[in-house]
Amino acid sequence: MDSIRKYAAECLGTFVLVLFACGAAVLTGANVLTTAFAFGLVIVAMAYSIGNVSGCHINPAVSIAMLVTGKLSLKDFCGYVISQFLGAIAGSAVLMAIIGKDNGLGQNGLYQGDVVKSLIIEVILTFVFVLAILGVTSKEKYSKVAGLVIGLSLTLVHIFGIGLTGTSVNPARSFAPALFIGGDALKDVWVFIVAPLVGGVLAALCYKFLDKSEEK
Repeated sequence: MDSIRKYAAECLGTFVLVLFACGAAVLTGANVLTTAFAFGLVIVAMAYSIGNVSGCHINPAVSIAMLVTGKLSLKDFCGYVISQFLGAIAGSAVLMAIIGKDNGLGQNGLYQGDVVKSLIIEVILTFVFVLAILGVTSKEKYSKVAGLVIGLSLTLVHIFGIGLTGTSVNPARSFAPALFIGGDALKDVWVFIVAPLVGGVLAALCYKFLDKSEEK
């Protein structure tokens, strides 16, 4: 039953992220600051709502980092990721039902049509975001501010990345809009699945190295 609650929380959190943050991106014409703060504020809201249930990953890149650092079992990793993708798809479906898809659903796009550049950008953005999460969730004394720090970190990477790739750093958040939009968005979505996962793994490995160095 505890696992079901965790998976339900992850599904709900990702649903809210996609509906509200991607919705804000579309409705405000992809205004950088508005969109960046929308993503960040959703994370803050969800962190203090469902964080005590599932940890509020709502992002496969975060979950894979937790798997690598030993904070999440393989079984829960699979459950989390499936739940995150289902929540994201539901969020995009509701958003499309409300506003249609003529102006997009907040899907990502390649920077200058370049796959390699886009992969590098997304790996770097995700690395920074996930590293911040691992750091602020590493000690109990940070727990009261963890949600705020994580939300502001996501805001930061969005401010930098929106003009480049639209900022993914989250495979579920990218897959769902692309699924409904189709075309180039769906054809290129693998970039926004692979790169965040690589960035998450690299952040986890880097944090494990830094954490061991601090203990010596």
